[in-house]
Amino acid sequence: MNATFEEVKAEDYDALVIPGGRAPEYIRLNDKVLQAVRHFAKANKPIAAICHGAQVLAAAKVIKGKACTAYPAVRPDVTNAGGKWMDVAVDKAHVDGNLITAPAWPAHPEWLAKFLKVLGTKIEP
Repeated sequence: MNATFEEVKAEDYDALVIPGGRAPEYIRLNDKVLQAVRHFAKANKPIAAICHGAQVLAAAKVIKGKACTAYPAVRPDVTNAGGKWMDVAVDKAHVDGNLITAPAWPAHPEWLAKFLKVLGTKIEP
């Protein structure tokens, strides 16, 4: 389903994925985006963020006291928002409760596997 930020109802979704790259720098300026992120955090729904995605989490003020990682240049955003910076390898991911984070695209396999585990998904051969 495609929808604008204005049309999205966070209550209709079970989990949130925040991509990396340059998008977070811009979408964190949208109040509807921040409201949606706060909904997921307050409802303790799974949130997966990679790379610069932590900028959205910081702007939404939902990482205070949470341990997370991101692209290294985002470290000040994380710590200034009260998050605990986790320095992990570029191909690794970190889980803190409902929050799954990773520093960059080489972590996609582990990040997605951990996200699926938090979602309760079972993958069988």
